Amino acid sequence: MTPKNISDQGIARRSFLATGLGATAVAIIGHSVAEAASTKSSAAQKYAVGSPVNKENPFMKIGVHKVSMAAPNDVSELAKLIDAGQVNAAEIVALIGKTEGNGGANDFTRGFATLSYQLMLAQKLNVTPEEIAKRVVFVWSGGTEGVLSPHATVFTRSAGTMRAATARLAMGIQMTRDIAPEEVGTMAQVRVVAAAVLACLQEAGITDTKQVHYVQVKGPLLTPASVADADRRGKRLITRDPNGSKPYARGAMALGVALALGEVKEQDLSDEIITRRLDLFSSVALTSAGGEVKNCEVLLFGNSVNASSDFQVGHGVLQNAIDADGVRATLRNAGMVFDCNPSQEQTHQIVSVFAKGEASPNGEIYGRRNTMLSDADINYERHSRAAVGAVIASITLDPAIFVSGGTEHQCAPGAAPIVAIVRA
Repeated sequence: MTPKNISDQGIARRSFLATGLGATAVAIIGHSVAEAASTKSSAAQKYAVGSPVNKENPFMKIGVHKVSMAAPNDVSELAKLIDAGQVNAAEIVALIGKTEGNGGANDFTRGFATLSYQLMLAQKLNVTPEEIAKRVVFVWSGGTEGVLSPHATVFTRSAGTMRAATARLAMGIQMTRDIAPEEVGTMAQVRVVAAAVLACLQEAGITDTKQVHYVQVKGPLLTPASVADADRRGKRLITRDPNGSKPYARGAMALGVALALGEVKEQDLSDEIITRRLDLFSSVALTSAGGEVKNCEVLLFGNSVNASSDFQVGHGVLQNAIDADGVRATLRNAGMVFDCNPSQEQTHQIVSVFAKGEASPNGEIYGRRNTMLSDADINYERHSRAAVGAVIASITLDPAIFVSGGTEHQCAPGAAPIVAIVRA
């Protein structure tokens, strides 16, 4: 079920003005009603199983489970949780995880993992894999460099029975229409994502954007096939390089989040500023691009008084790839209390950490030169993922961390966003 007022301009204007989003949301809705309607249409089928906030179900309950993977097709840990009754397969709405591919345009481990989980869940629920594709969002980041461990964080959504004492984890999920090759990395993609984020806000029952801590967006990059398709139709592309399209795609999706949440103004945005005006960014977006999807999958997480979950979410910023203080600050923002580092016992309170990795634009960290940007053999994204993963794992004592490369419009240049979900 998706919020009905997303496709009604009048109601949407009143609703979003009441939340304090004001003119930003009105402008997006006025410009993108068709986009929001497309989002609503696809998501209405897709999330029939999930339980968003509505009059009949005022208290959303989100479950969070992390499972290890011995290979991209290893679904055994989630299958065991389902068989043991610890996870209700019918309530699964999303998986976010890391696979052991290269993270590039030719990383097929992501699609392999998606198919493997779809087949298993289809068997458990006695439905077709195609039905699972309509019901569950899969967001994968390839590349488990260094100590990073392949895994998936599984999210369930159900109706809670009562409000928690404090604001707890809530989520909204939307799937956009397919993004045409010529729209990748452009304002068209920005507006499509912005409309989906607004829909997620209402679905999650979050009325204060300050309570939004994490918006994960996965969308398409260009592939040789999509480049050829654009050529046949005489369409101009932002670039003809599949791997080179990743920064544009990530940046456009992040600006879509920023636009929806009022972090940037639409008059400051254009095709030309994407990947160039890096002073324009969202503080809660984590975006990644891959060849296994054609649309944008948007997952919004925040803390809401209308949730009865056992978890809280917080976010922060890593000032560089070895910023341990940024990791600790993020855990505290999520609600943890500790002095120097969490104790070994306290680390069990940490369920999942999601972060981005980035190389410093000047090629230095704390005045010392590094070769992330000049290494011809290993892409800087892989260097940064390894470094960031090691720093986070040294504090959480768990290397099963979601670290994705590239931070275009997701923070200030050289920094990186980080998110933590912890048990309340």
